[in-house]
Amino acid sequence: MVCESWKEKLDTYLDGELPQGELRTFDAHVRDCPSCSADVLSRVQLKRAIHLAGKRFTPSAEFRKRLQQSVVPKPRRSFRLGWMLAAAAAVVLVVGTLTSSYLGNRSGRDQVFSEIADLHVATLASSSPVDVISTDRHTVKPWFQGRIPFAFNLPQLQNSEFSLLGGRMTYLEQTPGAHLIYDVGKHHISVFVFQERSLPTRLSDSSLKPGKLSFNMETWSQGGLRYFVIGDASAANVDSLAKLFKGAS
Repeated sequence: MVCESWKEKLDTYLDGELPQGELRTFDAHVRDCPSCSADVLSRVQLKRAIHLAGKRFTPSAEFRKRLQQSVVPKPRRSFRLGWMLAAAAAVVLVVGTLTSSYLGNRSGRDQVFSEIADLHVATLASSSPVDVISTDRHTVKPWFQGRIPFAFNLPQLQNSEFSLLGGRMTYLEQTPGAHLIYDVGKHHISVFVFQERSLPTRLSDSSLKPGKLSFNMETWSQGGLRYFVIGDASAANVDSLAKLFKGAS
């Protein structure tokens, strides 16, 4: 099958910039086409490698301090003028620091959401999306023991519209975690669980709604663990599965 027309839009698809209708069509094609699935997986892995490589060269605190000192105006002859300039510089520095901190936190949160979406897409594009295949939570939960440094509970699914496909190990910002996959209708929903304190990027429970993702997502912290529920299912389905996990924990 010739997929050149599809592959031309793979980067746009991975960046979540396709219209909603076209995105669902693309999702279905990627799941059914081995060639495009392999290409998606390769590009996601490349994006993650570039992201991790970029973190290796973060400016040190000492470098930031020297840079800040270099832009502070030197004292002038007039004590009053010098005091005013120093006060203005202090205000600029404080505002700059707060702005940088805010933008840094927002950028960090957006990056986490992007990585979660990448993991979801890459797993569904893989020929082996799960390492332990079972619909029984009593089989899947023990499988993670000894593989991740924490324990968590899986919800009961009786009288619900969800079914468990299985689970696998995963990594977010080099932190090990659990990845569960659930089916609802013809859609797949991923549930990621990580140890909150081990994540380099700190996430607060306020304003944690992803902005431009093409998926519905819920995330929260509970019992020292950070949960992410993401998929192309409806927001109501994602919310329902999130509530089942909250109840199980």
